[in-house]
Amino acid sequence: MSISIKLYSPSDAKDMHAAVLESVAEVGHWMPWCHPTYSLNNARQWIKDQQKLHKQGLAYEFAIRDEQGTFLGGCGVNHINNVDLFANLGYWIRTSAAGRGIAPEAVRLVADYIFNKTPLIRLEIVCAIQNIRSQRVAGKVGALKEGILRKRCICKNGPSDAVMYSLVKGDT
Repeated sequence: MSISIKLYSPSDAKDMHAAVLESVAEVGHWMPWCHPTYSLNNARQWIKDQQKLHKQGLAYEFAIRDEQGTFLGGCGVNHINNVDLFANLGYWIRTSAAGRGIAPEAVRLVADYIFNKTPLIRLEIVCAIQNIRSQRVAGKVGALKEGILRKRCICKNGPSDAVMYSLVKGDT
């Protein structure tokens, strides 16, 4: 499957909203923002916030679409540390598109964008220790497993230990 990434724009809100609601049972466990009452206004506001952060160099969030233009999920870089030149890289794929290799391809595209268009040299993928699918994605893109971080991420059921992976410029 061929995919593309593009920075979010207001025109993505409706598709994102539908994908979030479709994916609450799977994505919502790991990402508390994905819940049954997620609204179209939530999507619009999040996109507006991401556009502001992008202009400031503080986030790079991308919509993932297939060759027909179907919204498949999101992949992006946030929690940017401009002093030590690293950031968090995260991803989610809508339920109906999961398991088709979309997340690894999106991660590769985003990492390539970041390493070629920003000064960042390190991207960290932090996955809840129980989120095996996300850990598989990190492994498929060649991210190095660095260790376990105690109570590092917040999931639906509260704080969770997490596995830290890294991609470093020059490794990809």
